[in-house]
Amino acid sequence: MARYVFITGGVVSSLGKGLASAALGALLQARGYTVRLRKLDPYLNVDPGTMSPFEHGEVFVTDDGAETDLDLGHYERFTGVSARKTDSVSSGRIYSNVLEKERRGEYLGKTIQVIPHVTNEIKDFINVGDDEVDFMLCEIGGTVGDIEGLPFFEAIRQFAQDKPRGQCIFMHLTLLPYLAASGELKTKPTQHSVKELRSIGLQPDVLVCRSEHVIPEKERAKIALFCNVRPEAVIPAYDLKSIYEAPLAYHRVGLDQAVLDAFGIAPAPKPDLSRWEDVMDRLENAEGEVRVAIVGKYVQLEDAYKSIAEALTHGGMANRVRVRAEWIDAEIFEREDPAPHLERFHAILVPGGFGERGTEGKIRAAQFAREKGVPYLGICLGMQMAVIEAARNLAGVTDAGSEEFDHEAGAKRFTPVVYHLKEWVQGNHRVERKLDDDKGGTMRLGAYSAALKEGSNVAKVYGTTEIEERHRHRYEVDVKYREPLESCGLVFSGMSPDGRLPEIVEHKDHPWFIGVQFHPELKSKPFAPHPLFAGFVKAALAQSRLV
Repeated sequence: MARYVFITGGVVSSLGKGLASAALGALLQARGYTVRLRKLDPYLNVDPGTMSPFEHGEVFVTDDGAETDLDLGHYERFTGVSARKTDSVSSGRIYSNVLEKERRGEYLGKTIQVIPHVTNEIKDFINVGDDEVDFMLCEIGGTVGDIEGLPFFEAIRQFAQDKPRGQCIFMHLTLLPYLAASGELKTKPTQHSVKELRSIGLQPDVLVCRSEHVIPEKERAKIALFCNVRPEAVIPAYDLKSIYEAPLAYHRVGLDQAVLDAFGIAPAPKPDLSRWEDVMDRLENAEGEVRVAIVGKYVQLEDAYKSIAEALTHGGMANRVRVRAEWIDAEIFEREDPAPHLERFHAILVPGGFGERGTEGKIRAAQFAREKGVPYLGICLGMQMAVIEAARNLAGVTDAGSEEFDHEAGAKRFTPVVYHLKEWVQGNHRVERKLDDDKGGTMRLGAYSAALKEGSNVAKVYGTTEIEERHRHRYEVDVKYREPLESCGLVFSGMSPDGRLPEIVEHKDHPWFIGVQFHPELKSKPFAPHPLFAGFVKAALAQSRLV
């Protein structure tokens, strides 16, 4: 039976609950325990799949096809444990499940209420996989006091009561603001946050206090006194140079020990932190630097490309170099020559996205990389734009484009080199989709296999000819253009096992030019950099020595 740690937040949002949860998971692993992390989000969307990146940041995709909060990316990057559909739920999904059961008559005619029906649904979700791991870490999104979050707080209160005593603890993150005028750290917001938590029946066992300034011992003692927490369980959380310092930093201030003490685990196994010491050594002792341009459409919010930014950092670790990534709005290249903007970079990455805006700029970025011999990595839409560029400028299909853009315009303007995929095979069954289907959960989602061409650059990068990667898209490159494009040097070096869907393309007479239909960034970790990102940064390093 798993022990449960429920992580909540107060005072303000964006305190770093996801990072603290991930770091705690990593520290418990370092002590020899098995862990699984979960996210319970109070918003009413069924999942974040239809949200704008400007609303919610990146959508993280699991192997089994769930579209989830970006915090699950932190969980995977820090623990290496692959997330599942059962590791992410929203209020929208909970209410949807309850209403579907009501329509089927499963409640036997009873009046449906938040308590017990909604809270029971939440508890059932939390309890999935209870016997699989030593520790289950459950993060509650939002902050205490949010009206949307009340059913979740009530559910975890009930859950802790249902479990044997000592099986569940509560960890609460708060903010200690600093008032420069008086030169003081203020504890009152933390006191009020804990008061709010206690008013709904939850007493924190561990308090994690974010602060830009060192928290004096007398302030920690004051917090412990007024919040009814042991002094050693008041954990300071300071700003860090890198998120990957978090496991070591939290260990130094005693977070993992405080959690084990709260469970009464003594003596606690000693941690092996060598993995994270190596990660920090690679970060802090880089032996060079490369500059990478990320040409995208959501560049105003870096969280929209969170996993890409982290995967580039991992690629730098693999090569012991620092990666300086710069975000460039693709729309600029629709008005201006890309050369003055891109000449100073050692590599170019074009990430995924949806819709036509900025796509012509991405095509011009791919053209610049191809013509100038600059290393290029195109991901999802970035691969499709590279194929369209080759079709227009090498294969003579001058009006090459995507059915996605025609669909938006309501008229045919392009020869659809990229088309809307209407059916495909997933596992042992066929999936069918229409253009006018609901938007949520209707893409090709999750892990799919691909066969790589022997001797291709990408096969050398992976060191194998069989791979499995995560997808999130509706449109595919039309395989009927394979022959004319390959005759121009664009090799289809990765295909779906049935040979119908192009997964990877590369220019054979280019130092390093690869486009992939999937999202390799989702599987990269600091202690296990993804081969494509390690290879991309290695190519950028070679390019830096030429200029």
